[in-house]
Amino acid sequence: MVEGFKIHVTIQPYTLVFTFDAGTSRGVLRQKQTFILRAESSAFPGLTGLGEAGPLKGLSPDDRPDFLQKAREILEGISNVSFPFDPEKILQNLCLMPLEEFPSLRFGLETAILDLFYGGKRKLLFNPFYDRGAPIPINGLIWMGDRAFMKNQIEQKLHEGYNCIKMKIGAIDFELELALLEEIRTKYSEEEISLRVDANGAFGKEEAMHKLERLGKLGIHSIEQPIAPGNPEAMEKICSESPVPVALDEELIGIVEPNRRKALLDRIRPAYLILKPTLLGGMLATKEWIQLAEQAGIGWWMTSALESNIGLNAVAQFTSSLQPKLPQGLGTGTLYRNNFPSPLRIASGKLHYESRQAWELPEWLGAD
Repeated sequence: MVEGFKIHVTIQPYTLVFTFDAGTSRGVLRQKQTFILRAESSAFPGLTGLGEAGPLKGLSPDDRPDFLQKAREILEGISNVSFPFDPEKILQNLCLMPLEEFPSLRFGLETAILDLFYGGKRKLLFNPFYDRGAPIPINGLIWMGDRAFMKNQIEQKLHEGYNCIKMKIGAIDFELELALLEEIRTKYSEEEISLRVDANGAFGKEEAMHKLERLGKLGIHSIEQPIAPGNPEAMEKICSESPVPVALDEELIGIVEPNRRKALLDRIRPAYLILKPTLLGGMLATKEWIQLAEQAGIGWWMTSALESNIGLNAVAQFTSSLQPKLPQGLGTGTLYRNNFPSPLRIASGKLHYESRQAWELPEWLGAD
């Protein structure tokens, strides 16, 4: 009786090119370097599982110049590992491997091996999104830029049927950002349109409360990471006093020990967590954050980390398997001019998996 299977995994870099200059408080993004994993095994002849390791520049623990070299060394070692014919145990095995410094690689491996296990059909888990075509409500993301650019994005998202808008703020004119948000709120009530803002840690500790008080007058649903991570005393005070509910994002990166995770949430007490499996170390690590959050009465939603459609598909299926209650941050599939054509579609403010559409993958990815 065969108790496990061994895999051979290769990795190849791929440069994603934005369709526009994507402005954030950390600068303008024009390209995104990512890495595509291909998993094969004699136990699944003729099949290929795909995954994506996409470190975010300046944020990911594995954003390092020797990433590709180290990843190939790790993958060579994994070729000697026997994986069980059980998806949950596959995840557990990967979680036990010393990959804390390579969270995006662990998520990519989870994706590639599960895809292989389920027949190389880009299915990763049992989830309503893939299995039944159940759409996932998402927020419409507004990138930074000049007034005309941002206003055009807002009008487009509202026209497309989004009822949750998320605007990146903090790096340009705060008065302009307020004016744009006020314009939305003048036309739409909080019941009609939910407004989220993401500062990416751009507010200074001294100015944060003043800005939050002004945002609070506009019925803002939440603000992500108002100040830079690593300031627990200031963040604790902001979370307790802010008129706008605070969500932690960058604050969670690199905290891998369960006791440190719990201590962080017990101290800061945010209203929400923003969860990116690519940055947090994969599915089980993300589920541990969710368990702690729910025990503490903290809400959460998932977001992609600017992956290609391969990684976005993984985040979406994982999210769907958890039966989320809030709109998710999964609207990044249309950002790139050279993304991989896929069944992922956005319509009426929701992400859909159109099963009648095929994945159109280049030969080097092991096309279906």
